[in-house]
Amino acid sequence: MIDPFAIEDGTEVPPPSGPAPEDLLAGLNPEQTEAVRTTEGAVLVLSGAGTGKTRVLTTRLAYLLAGGFVQPWQCLAVTFTNRAAREMRERVTEIVGADAASVALGTFHSLGARMLRRDGERIGLPRDFTILDADDQLRLIKQVAVGMGLDPKRWPPQALSSVIQRWKDRGVGPDQVGADPGAEYAGGRAVAVYRAYQDELARLSACDFGDLLLKCLELFRAAPDVLARYQRRFRYILVDEYQDTNVAQGLWLKALSMGHRNLCCVGDDDQSIYSWRGAEVGNILRFTHDFPGARVIRLETNYRSTGHILAAASALIAHNADRMGKTLRPASGDWGEKVKVRGVWTGEDEARVVVEEAEALQRRGTPLSEIAVLVRAGYQTRAFEERLMSQGVPYRVVGGPRFYERQEIRDAVAYLRLIRQPADDLAFERIVNLPRRGIGDATVEQVRERARATGTPMTRAAEEMIARNDLSARARGALSRFLADVGDWRAFAATADARGLLSEVLEGSGYLDMWRQDKSPDAPGRVENLKELLAALDEFADLGEFLEYVSLVMENQGGDETDRLSVMTLHAAKGLEFDRVFLPGWEDGIFPNQRALDETGAKGLEEERRLAHVGLTRARKGVTVTFAAARRIYGQWQNNMPSRFIDDLPEDHIERISESGMGGSLPLARSAAPAFAAAPPSVGAAGKEGAYARGQRVFHDKFGYGEVRAVDGNKLEIAFDKAGLKKVMAGFVAPA
Repeated sequence: MIDPFAIEDGTEVPPPSGPAPEDLLAGLNPEQTEAVRTTEGAVLVLSGAGTGKTRVLTTRLAYLLAGGFVQPWQCLAVTFTNRAAREMRERVTEIVGADAASVALGTFHSLGARMLRRDGERIGLPRDFTILDADDQLRLIKQVAVGMGLDPKRWPPQALSSVIQRWKDRGVGPDQVGADPGAEYAGGRAVAVYRAYQDELARLSACDFGDLLLKCLELFRAAPDVLARYQRRFRYILVDEYQDTNVAQGLWLKALSMGHRNLCCVGDDDQSIYSWRGAEVGNILRFTHDFPGARVIRLETNYRSTGHILAAASALIAHNADRMGKTLRPASGDWGEKVKVRGVWTGEDEARVVVEEAEALQRRGTPLSEIAVLVRAGYQTRAFEERLMSQGVPYRVVGGPRFYERQEIRDAVAYLRLIRQPADDLAFERIVNLPRRGIGDATVEQVRERARATGTPMTRAAEEMIARNDLSARARGALSRFLADVGDWRAFAATADARGLLSEVLEGSGYLDMWRQDKSPDAPGRVENLKELLAALDEFADLGEFLEYVSLVMENQGGDETDRLSVMTLHAAKGLEFDRVFLPGWEDGIFPNQRALDETGAKGLEEERRLAHVGLTRARKGVTVTFAAARRIYGQWQNNMPSRFIDDLPEDHIERISESGMGGSLPLARSAAPAFAAAPPSVGAAGKEGAYARGQRVFHDKFGYGEVRAVDGNKLEIAFDKAGLKKVMAGFVAPA
């Protein structure tokens, strides 16, 4: 193996070995063959879903090596994951042999690190610099921010880290931020934190992941001779998933390719769905502008899905204005079954019909492992998980933990466990300093040792240590306040229902606000999950019943079944494929997501549509899109408009199915919306202002029969026959 970063120019090498290059083209279609054989100049391979991009990229690299176009160390191949890099090297090695080991092949970060290890001294970075992991990065940012007088409770280090990372993703150093909106964060001191953080990294001879590209760009500017050497070295550059590159990665590639100008990027603008983590779809849309004279080769023959699925997906994505354009067609000519668009009354009905259909598919011979439920947001998985568990259908959550295994859900449940059982030391340790209260690990260890020595719970040990002044004044004060809060919540629990208790805890503890202030990409999803947990509590008679349910759920989530249905978000599904796919929650506000519409407007809507396109093209044989007339969102019923994306689906390629009473064949979804204005009888169609009057008898699913005592818009005060006086939303009741 020859190190491509260390070899000197002009090194004598043996002739290439392996198969004849033209032999590698066997089995490729004409589009794929053109993409492999177009070796010179800038080439953009627009590869639609299921069109064989991995095979094209691998074959192109093997073709260059086998044909003697280039020596292995003169090729630079870039992927997004270590797994993709490993698989590409293995495939090329199978074709051309040991020569593949000398190709500079890896992720953006790994390749950037190798460049900095070799040449970073030119910008003051020692070769043995440390690469910080995420925890070290957060710890350092917190130290810097606190040193500048910023309160970490008000300006969480996670949020500061996200702001700084966004700047690094755009190739922007502290002196280049300018008027970026993020500069206003932390009271206008975010840039100062960024500058001080970079200074501290330099003092520690360290880089974070964002620096591995940012420092390369700095190196290229400061040392043109180094850039020129890399430009001479890498005669051919190949890039996978180009639509997912951020600005810094795009600048890095452009700089390196300016030597021989042989850059081949493979990607799909219709599958650019990661703007929230820095991806810039403009990189691929501007390719021909950035590289004048570039060839654009479209791979449109799909080897995965049937004709109806592809026609529906192509028609939907055609409504996007910012795209380069292509139309997928089935390689087999098989049109298969039409895409099903199914309207149901409620979200509960949706979970029921999806699981029932999945079970029917299994009975007809489809393995559960070939069935997937793809949701827009993580909180949506709960309804399907609970239905699957109740029906005994094995499942897995792909790309993340199951609902009750998620960090924020475990934290919230730990609060409830400690309130119900003061002797629950595991719950105590989990949340005693969450959010941060100034109760450090050393204090917790002291309390733990006292509890073990005296044979008492940690809460009792903490009370004794406070009374005896066995702790520092700061720790004593923080721990006293925490225990007082727990005591107040325990007293509140005596009269409140489980939902009211958890709501009080999440707000009073600052835990919910901690995630609201967090600027990391997954923070909004965590807030949504906590709201979904609050809604879930409505289904339990009391706190004890809920905690017992959670413990049983966690106990029963193991098992070795290999045949499991997959549940995941649409983002996690990219790159995967299944025989049968269910796409629930196609309602405006859910999908497209309201936050994307509110924050990014037309640009956000186009990314949401690309996400819908990704969902449709995950399926080989069948897709079922579902939407509900009314859905309980975080415990409150609301009527929904069917997703505008449903109207993007061509009538010739879909089959509309309606629940009883929803209006026959369901004409165009949005024009059918008036038919859905009334919620189903089980929801209570009278959830409108003025629909109820004082003295009217009503029925509530949980509290039973009662009489309306007061009406305030859509809020009712009801004297229930058995549950007493309660305030509820009108959408929760029906006329008796």
